[in-house]
Amino acid sequence: MSTSTAIGAKVKILRIGKEMTIKQLSEACGLSVGFLSQFERGISSIAIDSLETIANVLGVPLSELFVETEDKVPTEEPEDPVMHGMELIPSQASAQMYQYILKQPHTDYALLPRLYTLLPPAGEEEVPEMYSHKGEEFLFVLEGTITLYLEDRKYIMYP
Repeated sequence: MSTSTAIGAKVKILRIGKEMTIKQLSEACGLSVGFLSQFERGISSIAIDSLETIANVLGVPLSELFVETEDKVPTEEPEDPVMHGMELIPSQASAQMYQYILKQPHTDYALLPRLYTLLPPAGEEEVPEMYSHKGEEFLFVLEGTITLYLEDRKYIMYP
């Protein structure tokens, strides 16, 4: 476990031990909920002055955050069902396509919401890749254009 990840986990343990929500910590120290969530999970690093502010809010000396413990992060706190943009992690679906899953891992779904980023072909001779599957699909084009072939019809999708 990296030092940043260990410190983030320690902050979460202390915060939950004080029965403080991440939103309450956010309001008390002036850092966003999204940033604190990423920090506690080891996704983001943090500046030492912000870490000192967190330590003060939690009522512990800054050095306490650097002490290794065997404590585990409590699991009583329910997961946030809302997916925030800064939490999206891309996965490469193909050479020209990245996807972001727009739901929390622990939630059920009838429709799997995903955001795709389609990269343009690298050169004129490169053929855009085709994507096909059975079932329903919901498309909402934010930028650019997509050619959709549905059964025997061709649709040009614009924003």
